[in-house]
Amino acid sequence: MNNYRNHAPKTTQGYSKNNYNRIDVKHTDTMVYALGGLGEVGKNMYCFEHENEILIVDSGVRFPEENLLGVDYVIPDYTHLVENKGKRKILVITHGHEDHIGGIPFLLKSVAISDLYAPRFAIALINRKLEERKLLNTVRIHEINATSSIKTEHFTCGFFNTVHSIPDSLGILINTPNGRVVHTGDFKFDLTPVGTNADYQIMAYIGQIGVTLLMSDSTNSGVEDFSISEKKVANEILDITRKTEGRLIVATFASNVHRVGQILEAAVKCGRKVIIFGRSMENVVTIGRKIGTIKIGEQHFLSPDQLNRYPANKVCIVCTGSQGEPLAALSRIAAGTHRYIKLIPGDTVVFSSSPIPGNSASINQVVNKLFRAGANVLTKSVLTNLHTTGHASQEEQKLMLQLIKPKYFMPIHGEYKMLKQHMETAMETGLPQENIFTCANGDVLIMRQNKVFQSSIRFQADDIYVDGNDISGVSTAVLKDRKVLADNGLVAVIVAIDSGENRILCKPVIVSRGFVFIKDSQGLLKEAEMLVYHALQNKMAQRTTFSELKNTVRSTLEPFLYHKTHRNPIVIPVILNSKKAMVQMQSIKAARSATLKEAKAAQQKRNAQRRKNKETSNE
Repeated sequence: MNNYRNHAPKTTQGYSKNNYNRIDVKHTDTMVYALGGLGEVGKNMYCFEHENEILIVDSGVRFPEENLLGVDYVIPDYTHLVENKGKRKILVITHGHEDHIGGIPFLLKSVAISDLYAPRFAIALINRKLEERKLLNTVRIHEINATSSIKTEHFTCGFFNTVHSIPDSLGILINTPNGRVVHTGDFKFDLTPVGTNADYQIMAYIGQIGVTLLMSDSTNSGVEDFSISEKKVANEILDITRKTEGRLIVATFASNVHRVGQILEAAVKCGRKVIIFGRSMENVVTIGRKIGTIKIGEQHFLSPDQLNRYPANKVCIVCTGSQGEPLAALSRIAAGTHRYIKLIPGDTVVFSSSPIPGNSASINQVVNKLFRAGANVLTKSVLTNLHTTGHASQEEQKLMLQLIKPKYFMPIHGEYKMLKQHMETAMETGLPQENIFTCANGDVLIMRQNKVFQSSIRFQADDIYVDGNDISGVSTAVLKDRKVLADNGLVAVIVAIDSGENRILCKPVIVSRGFVFIKDSQGLLKEAEMLVYHALQNKMAQRTTFSELKNTVRSTLEPFLYHKTHRNPIVIPVILNSKKAMVQMQSIKAARSATLKEAKAAQQKRNAQRRKNKETSNE
């Protein structure tokens, strides 16, 4: 058996403990754990490990919160997978949304994956990602559907269709040596769906043959009743398209492929030509048309240079930006900076989406700009069915539980509140609380002879912050520095010394960026320079090192600046060790002095002009 990272049992704060005592892993056990997707929405990654094999379901990203400055993606920590390089790893994808496939390029750079299995639409999206990063030949890719079967040494996987907001969405039945697991993927129950219907009969049959553990989507655990059908949204959009007299602009999630298809079909039915804006939207439409899930011919599309040649009532613009993203197409249209589209009074803008928590302020700003430009704006409300979710609400979650009839249950894909609410929903259907596991990322469940236990080990499952394509991860210290720079700015202290004679050659020069306005703070900076100068003179009275000199600068300057300004800028000492450095220092001082003289002369000129204007007005 490979060496596992045997941490002391660790329970994430706020996560419930089960009545089972935590137990150690035997060689014959099957381990179930998440490296992402628990306690958060996004970053989905669930692992099933038995002896020399690890079956991975999904490999997603989470998009960063506003406080993660400069971070592009948040991905799971792959340390456990990297350390177990002797084990064969298979990746199975449930569907093509970013929180389920966005991490694949980063995973492939870190971990050797022997085979990747994904449904048709997801493969098209994955291939595009891998092609962009020159990773197409790093893994064997196999297409799967509801009739497919995957057999490895220890696992056998079957699939069933589910309804979601993207085509080819699958749930998975995983047969392990210690019992059956059903992983639902993202799903909802829609009795009048757009696209493929859910395999109710197969789910019911799986429930009849017996399921040890159900892992089910928890995103909408706090929403009561059934969600509305996608067909109702399609009818609402068609009605709006028919009644709109001027130009129609529709913003929605590019990932909601069924919705995008319905918008395009409504436009064509009403005799409108369609134009697409937004890179992600263009990718989805291109792939959808290629695969056949979007059935709109080339003759119905406009190019950007044709846009202004058509009457307003014959045009439909479909774009990204329904969440108020600053660089998305709709935000640029609202701000008047879009290259091809200028809003005109009478335009109708439709938001076919609901605000993601935290985005309401950004969306309101865009809506206000649209109104100011004279557009009519329609958003989802109790009066309009402009959006429906792709995730199961409470009643749909109960239906899944009743169909599958699991012995044990693990809510997945959701913040802790959502997991907890899903646990309570499961208890309403008759599952005992001790058979429900609300886990955190890294917690390990053990399957042993058709029973499930909480184990005594826990794997590393931290967030890894990705800046650009660097998967080494942005450290916490870097993020802290970015926060300090954003809030308090930077102060550089340039010091010229002669280490041969062990003396400081001249007074230090302080340069500030984003801390204080230099022209108005000369007294403060001169006082700081003298303070650092005397501290360095005292330090250099005996032999010292460059490191000690830098520490002296920081320990002297930081408390002084905080006392004077109540701000903590990053202090960067720069030590120049040569007599030539003094010449450089003098040139820096001269440049700063010249700038101040210019500023003083400009101020005197402005004052003289004000006096002249005042005299003129008095006359």
